[in-house]
Amino acid sequence: MEATGLEKGGIYRHFSSNEELAALAFDHAWTEALEVRQHGIEDITNHVDKLKQFVSNFVERRPSIPGGCPLLNTAVDADDGNPVLRGHARKALKGWQDRIESTIAHGIKSGHVRHDVDKRQLANLIIASLEVALMIARLEKSDEAPEVRNRIKRK
Repeated sequence: MEATGLEKGGIYRHFSSNEELAALAFDHAWTEALEVRQHGIEDITNHVDKLKQFVSNFVERRPSIPGGCPLLNTAVDADDGNPVLRGHARKALKGWQDRIESTIAHGIKSGHVRHDVDKRQLANLIIASLEVALMIARLEKSDEAPEVRNRIKRK
């Protein structure tokens, strides 16, 4: 309301439902989060280094939208209460998984990643590790997840 200067009714009348508004707000926050997490990755040729940069971006850069990861927050809040929002979150997760899987596949093809690596399993491990590190940092009221940061810099 503050950003638009509209009253609540003036905002809601532009959407068919609260669910649609929530889904569009999620899409906006997710797009911004992905842009921040992808920063500088296209310039890197080694696919392992691309994954490291992605992790580094996740740890060191924050989208301008406050509140942590929109996907984690939405997954927790919209599990069954808002099927439209849940669908948007599932689509975002799938896109994230596919993006990381693709990087891993290119790494396998180039010889930077072992050929016997399960791409989906590794993508999910990376996502889960990042999201849990973020959750722990938030619970501990810390601005960073030191274990993730230290592991990135050592390798």
